[in-house]
Amino acid sequence: MHRLLLMYTMDPRGAKVGGIETHIRQILQHHPDDFSVLFVGTDETGDLTPGKVYRQSLGGRSFDFMPVAQVRPEAVNTAAKRLVQSTTLRYVLGALRHLGAIRRALGPGPATADLHRFEFAPIARLLGLPALQMIHGEGSKNDRMDSLIKTYWYIHSSGERLALRLARGIYCVNPAIVERLKTSFPHAYPKAELLSVSVDTGLFRPTPFDCADDTLRLVFAGRLDEFKDPPLLFRTVAELRRILGRVELHYVGATDPERYAEFASVRDVTVRHGFQNAQGVAGIMARCHMGVLTSFFEGMPCFLLEGLAAGRPFGAIRLPQYDPLIVSGVSGALVERRDTPEASADALAAAFAEVWSAIKAGRITPEAVAAKAAPFAITSQMSRLFARHRGLHARGPAGASKVAAA
Repeated sequence: MHRLLLMYTMDPRGAKVGGIETHIRQILQHHPDDFSVLFVGTDETGDLTPGKVYRQSLGGRSFDFMPVAQVRPEAVNTAAKRLVQSTTLRYVLGALRHLGAIRRALGPGPATADLHRFEFAPIARLLGLPALQMIHGEGSKNDRMDSLIKTYWYIHSSGERLALRLARGIYCVNPAIVERLKTSFPHAYPKAELLSVSVDTGLFRPTPFDCADDTLRLVFAGRLDEFKDPPLLFRTVAELRRILGRVELHYVGATDPERYAEFASVRDVTVRHGFQNAQGVAGIMARCHMGVLTSFFEGMPCFLLEGLAAGRPFGAIRLPQYDPLIVSGVSGALVERRDTPEASADALAAAFAEVWSAIKAGRITPEAVAAKAAPFAITSQMSRLFARHRGLHARGPAGASKVAAA
């Protein structure tokens, strides 16, 4: 039996949503039978003891869960508090504090680590585990990121250099990240390959559009972080409302949209669904017509793949990784960001209106949209990931490590 150490700052029982969280839950739910998983995470409710192992299940699959820090999900409002109360910092300190417990929980057999933050690489090294590093994002210190401040960014950058050096293999969720490694980290580039996040095409599958009441229903799922440009999202919906009259925005996520002044103009046409599990998200998408993305940068949004697999086209501010997925006349429309937010909203709203006309005329079909997501099916993506971990196991001392009990 192969042992996998999976590390991330979340509680698998909790309501934290996003692309990485979705990917983590997919690993927990879809790991193959010859793997057992120890997930080292956080306790969001305060009912567990840090450093203790709890048997959990997700989608009928069991795994071991060890929280190493108690982190409540309440919002932290200032940059200084975000640094002091950093979930990542508390998690790393907790993992170091409970390093012996992690060793014991891994057991004596060969084990490898699956990492999704650069800061976790030294922990895997201290445990003597070969690690696969997955890179989900491509932001920089100059981008709009409300979860980092400059001081932390430089710490993060140092961690990136170390993590890439320590990793036995590197997965990048889009081609731009692979190219960045080629120029910025040439020593790491030979270890890198493209592996996007995945979509469960058994759960997210195409269904017919319901256009009976002529109301365009848009959906957005995820956190309303600054880099997602929520003000543009709300401006676009407001402009669409002016053009079409009958529009709804369905928001799936725990962020309070009231933090953005632009939300006031679409509050009365917004349905706030809160946190939803994958089944809930699939049900909401089936009732909607299009997804919306307005981000300044992204890795590869799980929300995009889920929406396409559900047969729902997207209107989006263009990012290069979207080009093969959101194709004009087939699966939505891409718009270049304009010089002003108002101009971007006008252009995106016009694109949505054109796609809406194509949907009602039958020129865009759920089946054709879903075909764009087929290469990202979880069955093929996860098989590649776990095959790589098996390869590390097979190398013996040079690959997987036997973990000594503390």
